[in-house]
Amino acid sequence: QVQLVESGGGLAQAGGSLRLSCTASGRTFTRYIMAWFRQAPGKEREFVAGMSWSGGKTSYIDSVKDRFTISRDNAKNTVYLQMNSLKPEDTAVYYCNADTDGVWYGGSWNDPGHFRSWGQGTQVTVSS
Repeated sequence: QVQLVESGGGLAQAGGSLRLSCTASGRTFTRYIMAWFRQAPGKEREFVAGMSWSGGKTSYIDSVKDRFTISRDNAKNTVYLQMNSLKPEDTAVYYCNADTDGVWYGGSWNDPGHFRSWGQGTQVTVSS
């Protein structure tokens, strides 16, 4: 089981930026598809961004395209989410997860229901 620790959340004003980090355990991190999710109060957890194990493929939900950037440092077992031009609707608890199947096309790495365990998440609050 992969252990995940998210950090970097906080309070930001609309238009501001935050950078989230997620460190994952495991000696095969380089084979994990890494993804960020978020859950706003009263809403279901949703996929935000994902990156293939090599970093060559990325995917974003439409609402964060051109504002958020996912990246990873395999040497540090860490994935990042750079969030710019933040909006109040980005307010949520942000979680990362690791898909150990490693299948990009046709895989379930962007489905929150695919994962059985989660880290504690990190709260992002954007004020207007």
